[in-house]
Amino acid sequence: MLKAKVLLVGPREAGKSVLANFVSESIEGIGSYVPTQGVRILEYEKPNLNGNSKGAACRLELWDCSGDQKFETCWPALMKDSHGVIIIFNPDMPSHLKEIEMWYSCFVQQQPLLDSQCLLVAHHKPGSAEDTENLSLAHPLNKLKLIHSNLEEDPEDVRMEFMKYFRSIINIINENREKEEMSIIS
Repeated sequence: MLKAKVLLVGPREAGKSVLANFVSESIEGIGSYVPTQGVRILEYEKPNLNGNSKGAACRLELWDCSGDQKFETCWPALMKDSHGVIIIFNPDMPSHLKEIEMWYSCFVQQQPLLDSQCLLVAHHKPGSAEDTENLSLAHPLNKLKLIHSNLEEDPEDVRMEFMKYFRSIINIINENREKEEMSIIS
């Protein structure tokens, strides 16, 4: 079975755990805000995510990483063998726009991952003023795929965007595996 490790990172109180629970269909931790200590790993299987004719299931590991920088010494261990990074931020908090540059630098550029292995999520909390038009991101963040997440208004659109992203990660894993197999053969 194919396994994909995806990190969910970003500033504190951005909604990483809420999105991790939603995407993995977990009901854990619904309710008041409780900061993640270090990392929380959610594993689940997704059938037919592979995109190939076999229709094999994939095991997704969502690593819900704390937004507290006091855990920075753990980051290299968290990044090891990851296939993708989802950077989640609250667009209503101006400090988050600056902070996500650091998360991108640490978790994407230092691995190094391709920009296609990164997803940027502007997570709108319930009751927030959703201004999706005027979100100006600094370079190189403006090159990344950006989705807006509002679980109150369009939960299925959010789920569909995450599944597209996971499918692209699985395709990259498959391509890399095929290249590796071909290099062994030749």
